[in-house]
Amino acid sequence: MRVLVTGGAGFIGSHVVEALREGGHEPLVFDVGEDPAADVRDTDAVAAALAGVDAVCHQAAMVGLGNGVADAAEYVSRNDLGTAVLLAAMADAGVRRLVLAGSMVVYGEGRYECRAHGVVRPGPRAVTDLEAGAFEPRCPRCGLDLAPGLVGEDAPADPRNVYATTKLAQEHLSAVWARCTGGSAVALRYHNVYGPRMPRDTPYAGVASLFRSALARGEAPRVFEDGLQRRDFVHVRDVAAANVAALEAPAAPGALTAYNTGSGEPRTVGEMAAELAVACGGPRPVVTGEYRLGDVRHITADSTRLRAALGWRPRVTFTAGMREFAQEEGPRGA
Repeated sequence: MRVLVTGGAGFIGSHVVEALREGGHEPLVFDVGEDPAADVRDTDAVAAALAGVDAVCHQAAMVGLGNGVADAAEYVSRNDLGTAVLLAAMADAGVRRLVLAGSMVVYGEGRYECRAHGVVRPGPRAVTDLEAGAFEPRCPRCGLDLAPGLVGEDAPADPRNVYATTKLAQEHLSAVWARCTGGSAVALRYHNVYGPRMPRDTPYAGVASLFRSALARGEAPRVFEDGLQRRDFVHVRDVAAANVAALEAPAAPGALTAYNTGSGEPRTVGEMAAELAVACGGPRPVVTGEYRLGDVRHITADSTRLRAALGWRPRVTFTAGMREFAQEEGPRGA
């Protein structure tokens, strides 16, 4: 299969390219970082890149929480306009297979259960609570503590920052494309991806890279909130394998199918920082109590659907992956 990989020179995209090649496919890299003309917002450039292509892995995106709404136009331009241009060009070129780099950020907060009211969805956390160190969401009906659990793909979308909103819009655009063209679209909702070639000092996919950079300077990792916020850290090679599995699976014409793509093993941010510190032989993490308003408290994946439908399994364990990540030399710049 001849596969165009947008963002194919980036952190995740470059691993997708390698996995496709190892699987006997022919990946074509389309990345503005490698070629300034390779911009998904450029109709002519995208149309030329799609010549002779069988499928597209759309990895290109502007990532991170963003700066409130100050950079909303840039996020929408790169993520949503770029996706719209790509999909229109695919429709014209007769390319009918798409794998989209989705994100767990579309859910907002994860799954929570109240012992009195069952499964509930807490609203955005209040500044007054965060300033007081009250980081855990409470039941919106009775105010009791909530128990976090694994979020499934059928959970309502509730994006809570500009980046998250654009990632959800990408899914909606892809679903419309699939219905209009009879194409097959898969959205892999990545959880906290880490591993080789992760950019330095980037807030994307949690703070693994920030912690590693601090340890390389001989400094203690600075952990926000109380360090007990739960995430699902999944290795980039496992994510790349999920992309190949999605491309090779039987198509579902006229629809978009979403799959959580995570390890299925929740870890706290504090645990991750401690694991990296041990692997680097550096100082123990420092819990600061600081916070970012756009962050959610707990978001961990139920990846059962991906495992059952595509036969995918994560292969890299948390400890082995963090050890490899800690020892990597020469990570890319942000």
